[in-house]
Amino acid sequence: MSLVFPAPAVITVPVAGASSDQFPVRRIYCVGRNYAEHAIEMGATGREPPFFFMKPADAILAVPQGETGHMAYPTLTHSLHHEVELVVAIGKGGKDISAEAAGEHIWGYAIGLDMTRRDLQNDMKKQGRSWEIGKAFEQSAPIGPLHPVASTGELTSGAITLEVNGELRQRGDLSDLIWNVRETIAVLSQGWELAPGDLIYTGTPAGVGAVKVGDTLRCEITGLGSLVVEIVAGA
Repeated sequence: MSLVFPAPAVITVPVAGASSDQFPVRRIYCVGRNYAEHAIEMGATGREPPFFFMKPADAILAVPQGETGHMAYPTLTHSLHHEVELVVAIGKGGKDISAEAAGEHIWGYAIGLDMTRRDLQNDMKKQGRSWEIGKAFEQSAPIGPLHPVASTGELTSGAITLEVNGELRQRGDLSDLIWNVRETIAVLSQGWELAPGDLIYTGTPAGVGAVKVGDTLRCEITGLGSLVVEIVAGA
């Protein structure tokens, strides 16, 4: 077999504490409105069934431990929003996974940002159209190093926060997830067959808001350290 052009490079995320280890990314699944207060601020109520959208693997902006990532302000938008999230890495695939068995499929965790062109997303919602243009663009999925579950234990609680230029914008706790990680894996695996290399962005607390060029975002989750991203001018 010969390729008509060189294959794209494998998208990877660094592993915390292992300078040479990289986690290869297959797919990125995202859970919408998975914290009650954020669901309310986005116009929803109650414990609705979880829904999912996807980002391409090359939306990843991997930020190594202790470094600052640089995200270019994207085109077409005047309302780029931050959404800090716990990211779950899948290490064992499967379909129709039970919530009781879901923990066996977790490889590790990271801090992530689901960056959103909110004005474009809202325009698509009003027209009843899909809103990938608001979610699935270049560098829209910043992520810090992955921490193996063997070193963290299963994360079911812990503070999750985001600051912009030192000002607290988002604060929540992983225990506030409407659909916890095990339940999310179970429901997700009913619609897709999960495989090693999949990442799940599990949802964001209330307090999402716009950022501009020059802003620095600092995200923290208890036990996972921090993720720092600066918004820079696009090309």
